[in-house]
Amino acid sequence: PTDNVGTVHDQLMAIGADMVIETVDAILAGTVKPIPQDKLLKGAEPTPAPKIFKDTCLIHWNNPAEKIYNLIRGLSPYPAAWTTVTKDGKELQIKIYETSQPLKAKPSTPGTVREEKDKLFVACNDGELEIRSLQLSGKRRMTASEFLRGCHLAGSILGQNI
Repeated sequence: PTDNVGTVHDQLMAIGADMVIETVDAILAGTVKPIPQDKLLKGAEPTPAPKIFKDTCLIHWNNPAEKIYNLIRGLSPYPAAWTTVTKDGKELQIKIYETSQPLKAKPSTPGTVREEKDKLFVACNDGELEIRSLQLSGKRRMTASEFLRGCHLAGSILGQNI
């Protein structure tokens, strides 16, 4: 429930490497019988995963917090979910890499940013998420605490101009 694509990739890479060794050994020993993929799928054709486009990665803050949380985890670390904010008359793109699990919160306009000490929260339609890791366009990835040392967004509404 807390892994993202990056952590799952790394875990599967280690498991897959071990499986390849076991499978090759079993093939050489003659103890494995290959099964065509279509028989495993009971006649169904394998279908490729859908292509991910930039718009697929856009965060819609009016969605439930759980859906946004899963979108961010499913796109982190690459290509990363993103949103925009208007600051000093300029629209900035922000990639979101990590959030807390959904939190209960007082109802607020979805996308509204709240700051609390060195923490950054964004309202969704049924709660809020604490943003833990993000990246402004053209900048390096940073924690919310690092971000808040140089930029404040309290009261801003993310994704408002889309």
